[in-house]
Amino acid sequence: MEFHRALEASAEENATQVKRKRDEVSGETCSPADWIRQEGWPVGIRNVGNTCWFSAVIQSLFHLPVFRRLVLNYCLSERVLEKCKSHSEKRNIAFMQELRCLFALMVGSNRRFVDPSAAVELLRDAFRTSEAQQDVSEFTHKLLDWLEDAFQLAANGSNPGDKQDNPMVQLFYGTFTFFGTTLSTIEQFGQYPLQVNGFNNLDECLEGAMVAGVIESLHCDQTVSSGQERWFSKLPPVLTFELSRFEFNQSLGRPEKIHKKLEFPQIIYMDRYLHKNVEQTHGRRGEVKRLKDQLTVLQQKLESYKNYGSGPTKYPLADMLQYVLEFATTKPLTTSPALLAPTNTIIPMEPNDAGSSDGPGCTLTATQRTPIHKPFTQCRPPMEGSLHPAPHNVTEEELSFVRGCLQRWRVEVENKLKANIDKVSQALEGMFSDNSLCQVPYRLHAVLVHEGQASAGHYWAYIYDHTHKRWLKYNDVMVTESSWEELVRDSYGGMTNASAYCLMYINDRMPHLIAEDTDDETGQVLQGMDSLPSILRRYVREDNHWFQQELKEWEEQFCQVPPEGASQTGREAVSDLQSKPEGPDDPEEPEKPEGPETEAVSAEHDLAEATNRQPVSEVSEVEIPNVGKILVLSEANGYNEEVMLTPAMQGIILAIAKARQVFDNEGPEAGLIKAFHEEYSRLFELSQEETTPQQDPRLQHVLIYFFQNKAPNRVIERTLLDQFGDRNLSFDDRSISIMREARAKLRLIKPEDMDMEEYMQWHDDYSMFKTVFAYLLTGLEQYQNGKIREALIYLAHAYQDNTALIKSGEKKGVDHKLIALYRRKCLKELNKNAAMLFKSGEESDVEEGVSIMNDYVIPCMHLIVRDNVSHEDMEVIEAIRNCWCSYLEQDMNESLQEKLSEFLPRVLDCSAERVVLKEPPKVRKSPHDLCSRLAAVMESIHSTSIVTVK
Repeated sequence: MEFHRALEASAEENATQVKRKRDEVSGETCSPADWIRQEGWPVGIRNVGNTCWFSAVIQSLFHLPVFRRLVLNYCLSERVLEKCKSHSEKRNIAFMQELRCLFALMVGSNRRFVDPSAAVELLRDAFRTSEAQQDVSEFTHKLLDWLEDAFQLAANGSNPGDKQDNPMVQLFYGTFTFFGTTLSTIEQFGQYPLQVNGFNNLDECLEGAMVAGVIESLHCDQTVSSGQERWFSKLPPVLTFELSRFEFNQSLGRPEKIHKKLEFPQIIYMDRYLHKNVEQTHGRRGEVKRLKDQLTVLQQKLESYKNYGSGPTKYPLADMLQYVLEFATTKPLTTSPALLAPTNTIIPMEPNDAGSSDGPGCTLTATQRTPIHKPFTQCRPPMEGSLHPAPHNVTEEELSFVRGCLQRWRVEVENKLKANIDKVSQALEGMFSDNSLCQVPYRLHAVLVHEGQASAGHYWAYIYDHTHKRWLKYNDVMVTESSWEELVRDSYGGMTNASAYCLMYINDRMPHLIAEDTDDETGQVLQGMDSLPSILRRYVREDNHWFQQELKEWEEQFCQVPPEGASQTGREAVSDLQSKPEGPDDPEEPEKPEGPETEAVSAEHDLAEATNRQPVSEVSEVEIPNVGKILVLSEANGYNEEVMLTPAMQGIILAIAKARQVFDNEGPEAGLIKAFHEEYSRLFELSQEETTPQQDPRLQHVLIYFFQNKAPNRVIERTLLDQFGDRNLSFDDRSISIMREARAKLRLIKPEDMDMEEYMQWHDDYSMFKTVFAYLLTGLEQYQNGKIREALIYLAHAYQDNTALIKSGEKKGVDHKLIALYRRKCLKELNKNAAMLFKSGEESDVEEGVSIMNDYVIPCMHLIVRDNVSHEDMEVIEAIRNCWCSYLEQDMNESLQEKLSEFLPRVLDCSAERVVLKEPPKVRKSPHDLCSRLAAVMESIHSTSIVTVK
């Protein structure tokens, strides 16, 4: 057939391209030995320039066996091919042809990752735009539309309008029904959109999206209104939810990402959203409303019990009942009040006083007692009995009656009310969990994750391996085993700028969706190449053959170790190999004319190519003529990806790419000057941006910090020149030449031209600035997670280091008020916890409370007092002191008295000892990491509102 002949021609052409390229160094490593796929392990997909979204989508579809079979067995008859005359039809056929080849390689290739360039370019050509990641949603919908149209040709070529037999429609499309005040209508859906804002989990999103009127959510106080009710009338076997995590900010005129936390389960039951269960679901929702009203009443009643009284001051009713019970059961004082008299004073006893005596000893002098004095906690001699008020006369009947009533009321207040609240809460939780509404289970198959902001970011996918019952993470060329815990951390959102934007569920009652291919005759599962059609099997074998040739030739040329004292030929060969530029997929492709537009596109392409490679093996030392020894990755054209992925190095790469035309026309020195000016101007403009609570430009680059703090020009220029001389820029001829020029100019700088102590001091300040920011963000993250002790340590160190920075300029440090605010919050909460533990009297609790004071609260108080203490800080310190001094007026056992007497002087006097504050663990200081964490933390704490620190 013509289509098969076209496929064979494409496979042969691709194999020829592989043969032409086998002598080149391209891809993620220059050593093909590191490209070998591990047996039985899935393959990755190479990022060919902002295509991580494509990898995530394709991997999630490929690892759905039912869909993989559809693509690999796609076939058009000659009659249908003859009728395909339009551009869109031919394009869709070409796309399916490339997708089949890609899927075939993913099944049987010996390579660790495959190249999707051909399929991606078809998508890009359709848009005729740049490779901007903000078009990801459009790209994804276009991809699915093309698949649907291509399968429509195969399903019913004579009637394109009838899609009942289209396997894409059958697999991914369902229907929902509108009904309410108007006549009901039925509509089809594919990817079902769900709002994230205002909801806490997937069920709440579905309730809000599908139900009209006033909706009672199980876990949130919000209500949702619409004109009609929407119910699923037919669910697809593969149910895809598109989470709306991007919205357009009208006031700022730009899109923003919603970082709010949203939970989703591994199995979701869809019964409650089906049209056939309308009556049952309506009844449950009515019961939900009734239970929520009941729960509200119970919670209000409990709150009134916790704050009881008719006057301005409220007390917990349970405590008041306990105090009355203690009063009724307290025995009168048995020790003579004479013990309360001053020394050497004789007080006559009334004969009717309880505890009076007719015999000798009715008086007491200083010489007759030997009191044990306890500092801070005991201001009077010990005595028998209690000093608390007590009734003079209580009969056993009265005591029994009072004890019974008070104990019963207290149990009713404390236990029965809370039990009722728990009972109602459990009823709410289980409202939709019985068997009648758990008949349509959907299991989570894939989670597509976006990390970054609305305008840019990175994509990857978590996909469930149904055969081995495990989660795998597909991140471009890297495929690693993962866990549900890691998936939750990266996908729920709320803490970092990574979150799920698409969830793919499959019907758990349809095992054929995940069943592997089997032999029709033997029934055995087909593995690898055996599952491919014969034409694709030949294509993959040809590609594997050329891959073996690459391995063999590389081993022959570069794996021989030269003998001692040998000539430089071998090292020069490796050096030439490292410096060879990575060309396009087809080296014979003619070069496009240079111009302003093509220069910008080329710059983006160079940046993408440089940043999308993955490190695979060890860093090695290579001798480059006129430069000396530099560190290169022998398998990746001579750069360290961890360094190259920093914002600073990406800016350098982009600047070098923009200087291509000047470099080609005027040489390396002019190219360096052009690139230097490009990057200098870009960073200066960034330094003029205003700092906001969610964004601090200083985190993006050291020069922005220098510009804002008015560093000397010599320091700024030397710093930027150092970056152009970075050893990691040895990945193509142009970069190496510019790197050499930068190093030559650095060697011309004489000691008298540059004060290196001043230079290093500026860089040390910036390093300290990043440390302070990391301490602050980590402290805020720990505070949000309830880890108050750890948070206080980070915030205390952040405040101390920041104090040293801002002495020479406010812009050199972080907002001091923000650190102080959360340091006070931590101090108050920790002191409250320590006091509660100490008051309990339990030995282990008391020890923990004392430890909190000694290790955290007191050292931090000392540091605060030694600085220029603010009014707000002093209020907190005085509150802490008053809290512990209040225990002086209370009776407590000797053990507690001794412990209080040990640390109370340190609470009251903060100048009597050396401060020892725990050192925090090491923190991540990557500028990209700090930028993303700042946005996420501030948005989480302040709910996207502007931060106002009082």
